[in-house]
Amino acid sequence: MKTELPPIVHNLAASRFEVRVDGLLSICDYRVQGGVLVLPHTVVPPELQGRGIAAALVEAALAHARAQGLRVDPVCSYVAVYLRRHPQHADLLRA
Repeated sequence: MKTELPPIVHNLAASRFEVRVDGLLSICDYRVQGGVLVLPHTVVPPELQGRGIAAALVEAALAHARAQGLRVDPVCSYVAVYLRRHPQHADLLRA
């Protein structure tokens, strides 16, 4: 069930994209290494899964990578699957 989410926040100090829903924090961590946005970890609490939160976090990270001219390294298994399911972002993948 996809629901209306609060805005995704880019927490630059913590190197992550985040959103708080029903008092619970969901995150997509990143680090930048040599022009590559490495996405190692996406976490959505079990109570919030199935609402499209992880997808929204990953979309925010991919939009950031595109805006900054970065390639993406999907270390996180969720991000890797998301990119396979959304080929419109294939150009962002690190070669």
